[in-house]
Amino acid sequence: MAYEPPTHAVERSIRATTGAKIVAGIDEVGRGAWAGPVTVCAAVTGLRRPPVGLTDSKLITPKRRAEMAELLEGWVTAHALGHASPEEIDELGMTAALRLAAGRALEGLPVRPDAIILDGKHDYLGVPWQVRTVIKGDQSCVAVAAASVIAKVHRDAMMAQLPEEFTAFGFADNAGYPSPVHKAALRELGPTPYHRLSWAYLDYLPQWRHLKKVRLSPEAAELESGGQLGFDF
Repeated sequence: MAYEPPTHAVERSIRATTGAKIVAGIDEVGRGAWAGPVTVCAAVTGLRRPPVGLTDSKLITPKRRAEMAELLEGWVTAHALGHASPEEIDELGMTAALRLAAGRALEGLPVRPDAIILDGKHDYLGVPWQVRTVIKGDQSCVAVAAASVIAKVHRDAMMAQLPEEFTAFGFADNAGYPSPVHKAALRELGPTPYHRLSWAYLDYLPQWRHLKKVRLSPEAAELESGGQLGFDF
């Protein structure tokens, strides 16, 4: 299926209405996973013509996605990654963990953006950042699409490099998301040190339910619909 390529339309609008000169696109990956960090990429692309084939990372094959990420890392004006660990997700909840990871990504940029295009409908960054949320921004906005691809490739690589003792969970293939292999390993072996122990999947595993952690943050229940799916053990 052919997709419309992303454009700079939103960035041009932000520049025209706010006077912003540096606009970063932000996207995350790992929100719905049961294991591993949530990873955020902040990318600054300027208004140059994007590489052919750039779109939301989920719409690109793994091989092409890896090639695109390598190309993008030399093409973007600047980019940086930020992560929030499973422990931080358990303690803070996903909303605050996303804010933490995004803050780390923004701090890693060599330039400070004047404005941000954030994928989705919820502004989890807030003050002091000037944010424009865009639903499906990873498909429509160049900087967000670039961030989407870079974040996805880097997080997948991190999950594939976890210790061999956890091979049974299939992290190299499922990146910590629910899959038949992942679920079977959880039933038999229980969660690893890389699992999010506050999430509801443990409610469906009586033999491991005692490991579940109670979140402390009042924000903990927000933005976690992805973590509530796939409990057909």
